[in-house]
Amino acid sequence: MKIACLSGKGGAGKTLTAVNLAAAAEKAVYIDCDVEEPNGRLFFRPDHVETETVCSLLPEFDAGACTGCRECVQFCRFHALMYVKDKPMVFSEVCHSCGGCSLVCPKKAITEKKKPIGILETGDSQTVRVVTGILNPGEASGVPVIREALKKAEGLTIIDCPPGSACSVMESVMDADFCILVAEPTAFGFHNFQMVFQLVSLLGKKCGVVINKQEAPWEPLERFCRDQGLPILARIPYDPQIAAMASDGRIVSREDPRLREMFSHILHTIGGSL
Repeated sequence: MKIACLSGKGGAGKTLTAVNLAAAAEKAVYIDCDVEEPNGRLFFRPDHVETETVCSLLPEFDAGACTGCRECVQFCRFHALMYVKDKPMVFSEVCHSCGGCSLVCPKKAITEKKKPIGILETGDSQTVRVVTGILNPGEASGVPVIREALKKAEGLTIIDCPPGSACSVMESVMDADFCILVAEPTAFGFHNFQMVFQLVSLLGKKCGVVINKQEAPWEPLERFCRDQGLPILARIPYDPQIAAMASDGRIVSREDPRLREMFSHILHTIGGSL
């Protein structure tokens, strides 16, 4: 089973939830798809870490074979190709590595070359397999790194998605069996929560809500969940002790039986095997 943890904004508690769900399971794979700022590894501190490079494919032109027909330019819907002063140009920042340009070239003048864009780190933390996607600084899209990271999914898999509702989030949840929406009970947090709920609804995903840092029920969020038929799976209290443990990189479900029971109950409720 693949369980994706999402939040409409950073700081809502998405990683806190994802890390502790994986730790509360008897055996799980944790995949950090927040490839621009992955921090799940700071909690797990995995051992025996192995690293592999992730590459994207960019078109490369054979100047001698290219006739300047511009079939590739007309084909590229992302406008990653131009023909300027009798030379083809590639804008790598917007190239989606689809390979279509090489297929439509009548002279077979286009091949593909590998460009390193990030890495995957894989290690172990007790019974959790920890997979971390890391995008190289300056790269425009983390989607290729996310795709490679998700290939490591096995058995019960907890996916720590990027914040927000952009393309990288959609890629992270595409194959998820259940989505946990982590909500912050504030006006700003509620606004962004509705955006991410709209995304998972468009994708037809089953979902539930974890409310983090709750001091008292916040009626706009409560009412929205009732109106949309969204089950509230857990309410994590606004607790200085939890905040202190998290800021110190400690996994609260491994140290506090009460919190371990809470995250185990979430897994049991949504059908995740323990």
